[in-house]
This record gives sequence, structure tokens and C-alpha cells, in this order.
Amino acid sequence: FSVSSKSVLSGQTSPIHLARWRGRIYAILGLSVLLVVVAALATTVGSVKIPLLTTCQVLVSKLPLLHITPVWPSGVEIIILEIRLPRVILAGLVGAALGTAGATYQGLFRNPLADPYLIGVAQGASLGAVIGFLLPTTWHVLGAGVVPLLAFAGALVSTATVYGLARVGKTLPVTTLILAGVALGALLGSIVSYLIISSGEKMHGIIFWLMGSFSLSQWTDVKLVLPYVVVGIAVILLYARPLNVMQLDEEQAQQLGINVERLKLVLLIAATLITAAAVSFVGTIGFVGIIIPHAVRLIWGADHRFLLPLSVLSGAIFLILADLIARTAQAPTEIPIGV
Repeated sequence: FSVSSKSVLSGQTSPIHLARWRGRIYAILGLSVLLVVVAALATTVGSVKIPLLTTCQVLVSKLPLLHITPVWPSGVEIIILEIRLPRVILAGLVGAALGTAGATYQGLFRNPLADPYLIGVAQGASLGAVIGFLLPTTWHVLGAGVVPLLAFAGALVSTATVYGLARVGKTLPVTTLILAGVALGALLGSIVSYLIISSGEKMHGIIFWLMGSFSLSQWTDVKLVLPYVVVGIAVILLYARPLNVMQLDEEQAQQLGINVERLKLVLLIAATLITAAAVSFVGTIGFVGIIIPHAVRLIWGADHRFLLPLSVLSGAIFLILADLIARTAQAPTEIPIGV
């Protein structure tokens, strides 16, 4: 719990404190611009070389009230709008979701080792996805296939189970929640391992999904993931100040007027939803959720009013760049994003 966060709680407005606020606001604006630049670059680079100017013209031509006469082949527009752009946007959404969820869990549990998968989200999603691969059916609901739907359901069910196991009366001890998550995660992980070795010819597809990939990204995926990520992140951002207070101690936070148990429940639901939505379509991607919040905290401090939005932007930028490297480093072979 940093000095800057204490000054926020105490209402101090020293020159140093104001300078830090300005620096963080500039950082948010700078990362927002960098995100747009990185997204445009990632949309341009690929197996088919497309000039950056052409990419920008294609994107701008789709804005309302603007008309640009196409001077590019129709195939270029299809590559940009139907193949690369949904992939870049989905990568940004997943990175933002994992970065935000990681920062939320680390603040909520006051544990620097916390990540979005601490309470069984990844293991539940993995089990659901593996079951989806093994089912002899390929039905779709709202454009989503059986694998992402079961992965999403598995993530929610596993988290609900952990919550039920950890709850003691009307309270939710953080230590018990973590232990329950680790225990259930180990159990689900063993079941997933057994199903993988029993999957036969479907093993390659399962392992590729578990490593994570954006190779099959479509606009349908973006439309399904976007509401969960946007609403979940918005809810978490609204609780940034109470999350600052939680860094003191639960008893002190209660004395300062924070409904601790309600705060835990709301943040757990929001963080779990954005994580489940993210991993359901692209697999379990590690590292981002634990490293991005720490990097942001080291550079700009631990005030969650800035830590959370900076984690959103940094996570999105990081994963877009990681996916760009994954699909170009050994082109035409694609490296799984988890690698």
C-alpha cells in the first residue's frame, strides 16, 4: 500500500501528489494513443503486405459521414476487415480483461501472486472446452460453438463452487477462498489430463486450444465477448476507491464504511465474468494477468483509480503485440499465443 494511495485516502493535495496525478493522466492518454497505433500496425502486418496508409484508408472509409473512393483491391478490404481486424480487437479485449482481472484479484486478496485463474476459472474453462471437443455434436447458439459455450459455463460453475466451499456463514475468508480455488483447480486439472490422454485423434485440437490462439477469431466472437468485458471492467472501475481502502485491512475498511462482503462478491463476479468470457474463445492465456498489473504498479503506483485503467490499456497493447509476434515470427506457421 503505497504512500500515494494513503494520500488519496487522506485527501492530501501536495505538489508532489498533484504531479503524480498529472503523470498518471498523461500515461492514460499516451497509452490510449499507443493502443490505436499498435492496433493499426497489427492490422497492417501479416503474410500479405498491405501499406499502413491503405489500412488507415480502409478503416476510415467505414466511419459514418465519411466517403472515400476505394482505390484498393477488394481482396485487401476483406483481409483487413474480416480476418485481421476482428483478431486484433479480440486480442485487445482479452488482454484488457486479463490485465484488469489480475489487478482486481491482487488488490482484493492483497496477494502479489494472485492472477485471474487463482480460483479455478482456467481449470473450469479447460474442462468445459475438453468436454466440448469430445462431444459428438457441433451445435451453435447465438453464433458460438459448443466449445466456447461449455468453456464459459465451466469457468462460471467452477468459480461458483469455490465460492460455495469458501463461504462461512455470511463472510468469505480470503485465505479459505484461495485454498478452495487451488484444491478445486488441482482436481479439475487432473480430470482434464485424463480426458486429454483418452481423447485419441482429438488430442491435437485440445492441446492447441489449451495453449491459446486467436487464429479462428471472427466478428461473432468479438460481439459475444465485448459486452462482458466492457460491463465487467466498468463495474470494477467504479469500485476503484473502495479497493484502495481494502488495502488497509478488512476491519479498518469496514470501519470506514465499506461493505466488505458485498465488495468481495461484486468484484469476484465482475472479474470472473470478464476472465471467463476472455478464455472461452481463445484458450487459457497465462502471464498477462499477473505481470501486467505488477508492471503498472511499479511504474505508476498502487492507486487503483489509475492502476485499473492503466492495466486495461497495457494488457490490451501487450497481448496485441504478443499475437502479432505469434503469427509472424515463424510465418506461415503460427505459434500458440500461450507460448
